[in-house]
Amino acid sequence: GWEGAVTLLGAEPHRPYDRPPLSKAALLAPDDEASLDAAALGVDFADLDVEPLLGRAATGLDTARRRLDTDAGPLHYDHLVLATGAEAVTLPGTRDVPGVHLLRTLDDARALRPVLAARGSVVAVGAGWIGAEVATAAAAAGCRVTVVEAAHHPVPGALPPEITEPMRRWYAAAGAELRTGQRVAAVRSGEVELADGTVLGADAVLVGVGSRPATGWLAGTGIALDDDGSVRADAGLRASAPDVHAVGDCASYPSARYGRRLLVHHWDNALRGPATVAAGILGRPAVHDPVPYFWSEQFGRHVQYVGRRGGDETLITRGDPAGDGPWSACWLGPGGVLTAVLAVDQPRDLTQGRRLIERGTPVDARLLADPSVPLKAAVR
Repeated sequence: GWEGAVTLLGAEPHRPYDRPPLSKAALLAPDDEASLDAAALGVDFADLDVEPLLGRAATGLDTARRRLDTDAGPLHYDHLVLATGAEAVTLPGTRDVPGVHLLRTLDDARALRPVLAARGSVVAVGAGWIGAEVATAAAAAGCRVTVVEAAHHPVPGALPPEITEPMRRWYAAAGAELRTGQRVAAVRSGEVELADGTVLGADAVLVGVGSRPATGWLAGTGIALDDDGSVRADAGLRASAPDVHAVGDCASYPSARYGRRLLVHHWDNALRGPATVAAGILGRPAVHDPVPYFWSEQFGRHVQYVGRRGGDETLITRGDPAGDGPWSACWLGPGGVLTAVLAVDQPRDLTQGRRLIERGTPVDARLLADPSVPLKAAVR
């Protein structure tokens, strides 16, 4: 409904594209790269009267003059939407080491593909979602794969060890070696040295140790940032300056649902937030407070997670996490209310669990533990 001009500024030279496949199929199938493009996703900028300015980076902001500074000159705005996303965290001292890779952009994926095509040796630092997905693709390509994780179990921080410990078998079955409780002491060209003195040969080192909001360019502009570097947006995703909005991986927001400010680095959050921002621009304020959701494809399994754990819930499993079949893990909070669901090859549990979490519906723990009972039928 916006009748004015719309300008889309992007530092990357590529048209907007879908990022999740970069750590999955796109590593193995460069011919499918066109399917990531905005046009393939049904977006026609000319039809929408949107002007893309690609390969042009934001460098500063003057909110008093409503001026965005870029590396190719200033742009003036009535409304400004900050959607700069996040940038991958690097290991200290590795920025200029040959063979060290991050995986955040299309160019990052393109740089990693030749190693997989040559079936080289790959060391992934970090057994989180990115590390596991790259290990999956590299093992499928025939590479020798080692995943190194400083914590004592995979996916630390996101999930508890009693749930992720069985995932060790996924690595072994795929022919990938998982080394947990191992810190990296040094990365040199062609090798990774661990804290215990072990040296691992590596044609490529993939660093997957997290990401942070890409907001460094906003320092000193008057836009309020949180301690984690995110733009401190309100419930309508408005930043601290008039007519400036923030959305996606670069923005944190107050969640009434969870009683705290959230910074969610997942595709679903970036997908839902723009509707709230657009409503605000058009004078129809909306509130952004979805139930967090993310998904991953690794070692032949589709892993989905919805909700948020507080740390004191009761864990109930549906099916056997140590087996080869589908299973789910559910967390119950006070009053038997479902707070989170992890579903492995169980899309029905995920879909039904998401609705129960959104509604705050209490469930019966005994029925919940029976995998033959649909989640929606486990309500009290």
